[in-house]
Amino acid sequence: MTDFTSRAGSALRAFAEASQDLLVQPTLRLGVTGLARSGKTVFTTALIHHLVETHALPAFAAAQEGRLRRARLVPQPDDDVPRFPFEEHFATLTEARAWPRSTDRISQFRLEIAYERAAGWRSGPATLMLDVVDYPGEWLLDLALIETDYVAWSRSTIAGTRRPGRAAVAAPWLAALQAFDPAGPLDEVAAERASDAFKAYLAALRAGPEAVATTPPGRFLMPGDLAGSPALTFAPLDRLPETIAPDSLAGLMQRRFEAYKAKVVTPFFRDHFQRVDRQIVLVDVLSAVDAGPTALAELEEALDAVLLSLNIGRNSILSRFFAPRADRVLFAATKADHLHQTSHDRLDALLRLLVSRSMRRTEAAGARVGTVALASVRATRETTVHDGGTVLRAVAGTPEAGEVVGDETFDGQSEAAIFPGELPARPEAVLEGAVEPGSLRFPRFRPPLIRPDSLGRPGHLPQIRLDRAMQFLIGDRL
Repeated sequence: MTDFTSRAGSALRAFAEASQDLLVQPTLRLGVTGLARSGKTVFTTALIHHLVETHALPAFAAAQEGRLRRARLVPQPDDDVPRFPFEEHFATLTEARAWPRSTDRISQFRLEIAYERAAGWRSGPATLMLDVVDYPGEWLLDLALIETDYVAWSRSTIAGTRRPGRAAVAAPWLAALQAFDPAGPLDEVAAERASDAFKAYLAALRAGPEAVATTPPGRFLMPGDLAGSPALTFAPLDRLPETIAPDSLAGLMQRRFEAYKAKVVTPFFRDHFQRVDRQIVLVDVLSAVDAGPTALAELEEALDAVLLSLNIGRNSILSRFFAPRADRVLFAATKADHLHQTSHDRLDALLRLLVSRSMRRTEAAGARVGTVALASVRATRETTVHDGGTVLRAVAGTPEAGEVVGDETFDGQSEAAIFPGELPARPEAVLEGAVEPGSLRFPRFRPPLIRPDSLGRPGHLPQIRLDRAMQFLIGDRL
């Protein structure tokens, strides 16, 4: 009955929002997500900046054609969701020349976009409300838990330690696991110790050569306001009995696993994720390339899991009112500015290869899926360097203080020209190990220095193909 009531409430909310869209004020809800270090906060900040400032964006039709009249931030629709702190992040990028703090919780903003419709029978002024929800991709992977139980999750998580390259990372946790008796008495202290050991394993996965953690629960590494909650104090156990006694350690873990699904995962799906019309998934492909084939395989699995979690497909009139779907999904390989432009298309092709299986499944459901290699904020410019008699296509920027390339350690003030390496023309070669782990050079660059123009007006954040992403995600609605 509780589940039925929850689903009915979701349907009524969707009906109300669709009615407003069709009858009162057109609204588009965009979800922005991605796994750790993929640049979600920078993307969202740059998106607001370019829409509000209405800069010339060659691939964004409404801006290029001069049809954008005004965009401004207005109060968001959900008062129980934190507001995306655009002003803080923009100041960090432009004044401190530092990258803003990473996304570790859900946030939201609303833009009111006034524009002129394209020529035709409906030409004339119009307004679109763009609601953007920014959330960690690790939370999205939790949606797979809704359809599983504690025993199945425990077994699959422990089985995952047998993947290539995980043995050394998993060894401390597997050793600690042997000290816990699932049939033993309910023990809060033991539960905390088991949970801490499991979280240390998840953190080691994130810091290890795979660079991508695909093992849920996602909130264990990004707890947000749930840090220290009993709902986040559980772990898989080995040697589980056929029947779990409620007053045993396994019984406590099972109860908290179900509480996590009911109190954390389901509300996120119902209140936020289920209402998304369009979705962008940001991906740090370059870090995985530099880490090697194992990391790329892990990334491919993570992207497949993300797409399986998305509520996607072509919307009919009924689905628009009662069960809205995301009808467009864009995968974006970020940090393209770390490569010379001659490798941008190769980066896009590699990303498309990683999601090709998922794309076919998604397109069969009626949704459009795209890929793009972009830099939401371009931190480098292109140049050449000479290596003996060879001219290499390089990028130049200001590496962050402490970054090391070869024998040089940078101070955060000096600009440097760096040859990052090149991606193979054939994307399959990357998966086959054609790029030696650690052979590419991808130091962290500081954001660019933004100077006023000749009239004293603030400059704009340079970007690479951000306008293509904007056109795919919202261009057809303007």
